[in-house]
Amino acid sequence: MARIRVLVVDDHRIFAESLAAALAAEPDVDVSAAGSGPAALRCLERAAAEGRSYDVLLIDAELGILATGGARAVPVPNNGENGLVDGISLVAGVRTGQPSVRTVVLAERDDPRRAAAALQAGASGWVAKDCSLQRLLAVIRGVLRDETHLPPALLTGVLRELTAARKHRTEGERLIESLTPRECEVLRCMVAGLGRKAVAERLFLSPHTVRTHMQNVLGKLGVHSTLAAVALARRAGVGPADLSVGPLSGQALGPVLAGHVVERGGQLA
Repeated sequence: MARIRVLVVDDHRIFAESLAAALAAEPDVDVSAAGSGPAALRCLERAAAEGRSYDVLLIDAELGILATGGARAVPVPNNGENGLVDGISLVAGVRTGQPSVRTVVLAERDDPRRAAAALQAGASGWVAKDCSLQRLLAVIRGVLRDETHLPPALLTGVLRELTAARKHRTEGERLIESLTPRECEVLRCMVAGLGRKAVAERLFLSPHTVRTHMQNVLGKLGVHSTLAAVALARRAGVGPADLSVGPLSGQALGPVLAGHVVERGGQLA
């Protein structure tokens, strides 16, 4: 009998342990639990290194909120022991790092916007936490057959959100294409959170020149602030400058326009 390896990721310990115990009673399911995003990432890395990767992750939609006193957790690059990773960011990270692993989001309430974001990030399903065990098992087995599972009540709202997101990306991509290669470099630095002085040092430009490029970027994108420009860029699929490598070159334009995707949606994106 082929066994299904499941990892429950939830910072509500009682819920995580109870769900893991219920799933472990199934003859074809091996299950573990992780209490945070970083812990889940460590479990995934260890399992992959041992040649026994997980098949499905069940991820709390509100992962990380307990640790932040009610605020949504912020994903931290290269998460350390105490790094925070929220549920949707964990879905995206798993999709990028281990695309063969399926993710299902467990939610306490129906939320079309969050469900759409989860699907765009790479989730294969969105399931209510109070669903029956048999329903959850059916979803787990279904996503392993490449099915996508959503509660019927969410379908209309999720499709509306995905359609709106596609429209925003299309408009954003058109605006991004109007930027020069240098302006694209500056924009990627802005997405990475660099200020004017840091951008100038990275691109070997004067702060005055960087300020001019930033003003041009805002004008061409039709926005009035750096935050708005970054939000539009992310919706259009522009990723941040890779700060682990040297300064960008004009050749970076191709990958920018091809889409350094920060929101992955598979066939539903």
